Amino acid sequence: MTADISDVSSAPSLFSPVSLGKIDLANRIVMAPMTRVRAGSSGIPGDLMVEYYRQRASVGLIIAEGTYPNHASQAYVGEPGIATDEQAAGWQRVFEAVHAEGGRIVLQIMHAGRGTHPDINGGRRILAPSAIAIDNKTFTEKGEQPYPVPEAMTTADIRAAVGDFVTAALRAIEAGADGVEIHGANGYLLQEFLSPAANQRTDEYGGSPHNRARFVVEVVTAIAQAIGAERVGLRISPEVDLGDVFETDRDDVLATYGTLLDQLRPLGLAYLSVLHPEPGGDLVQELRRRFDGKLIVNNSFASQTTREETLQQIEAGHADAVVVGRALIANPDLVERWQGGHPENEPRPELFYAPGAEGYTDYPFLEAA
Repeated sequence: MTADISDVSSAPSLFSPVSLGKIDLANRIVMAPMTRVRAGSSGIPGDLMVEYYRQRASVGLIIAEGTYPNHASQAYVGEPGIATDEQAAGWQRVFEAVHAEGGRIVLQIMHAGRGTHPDINGGRRILAPSAIAIDNKTFTEKGEQPYPVPEAMTTADIRAAVGDFVTAALRAIEAGADGVEIHGANGYLLQEFLSPAANQRTDEYGGSPHNRARFVVEVVTAIAQAIGAERVGLRISPEVDLGDVFETDRDDVLATYGTLLDQLRPLGLAYLSVLHPEPGGDLVQELRRRFDGKLIVNNSFASQTTREETLQQIEAGHADAVVVGRALIANPDLVERWQGGHPENEPRPELFYAPGAEGYTDYPFLEAA
């Protein structure tokens, strides 16, 4: 049978537009939410962050780095927040700079849960589903220190956390963000509730897959009601065992994330973002079916995402857009480079978490290379 030429020509490509809810993307390259710790002790985005995001506005969508909704939930020294009006004003400058270049940007709201330390969060309480510490160390202003044992959250703490997420989302939208992404991945608070290793509660928020998904459902639903579901994305990382969340039983993973997405499907969220080493595999594609909405994928931290891999994901129909990290750190004009098959700058990992412009805003554009 001869292929219909019109079908071929209308097939999506990496450089074709797509809409995620109310967010219209010029192409299907999405900038990953990458922690770069350039916000200083105040957590207020400054000139350096404004320039960094402005430079990368040609991607279809920027997902800004994980941002804490309250001071207790700060994961890293130098991480930005949106817990105060001053921090929101800093983000407003970022959003305005990206929009002035024709770009789209959403803010990722990230609660560290047990993934913080009193020397990072100003001596505030450290909360998690259960009183189980991460068996590792974190970098603080006083050097590397072991993660402390967190407090198991009360139902009042859980309600307060939901409220903090909603307040942060409202601040982001009021500051001019095109939407928000809720960080339910990478071992932070929301995934801690999903994981049977981190969540050993015996109340309505623990035990069964349905109960472990309850807190995430409540957070996402409340934010969707506050700002409109069509401006809300959710990021998950099933089976990616960061921060001791350990999701090793495929049946339990499917039951947990399946019931989560079954409950979120009626909301009509803008997108689901999945971090997993096999984006085209059975698990991710089953979760996509359960979500029944736009899917963006990231093939994990193991290696830098290449142009060829990204093209393949779209051409194979594995996702509606692809999340790219390190290549966009090193190439602010990555869309132009990939579209024209131009050489790429190499990233400098030793400067990923440095304090200044070097390795942040000084990567050359094509015309300057």
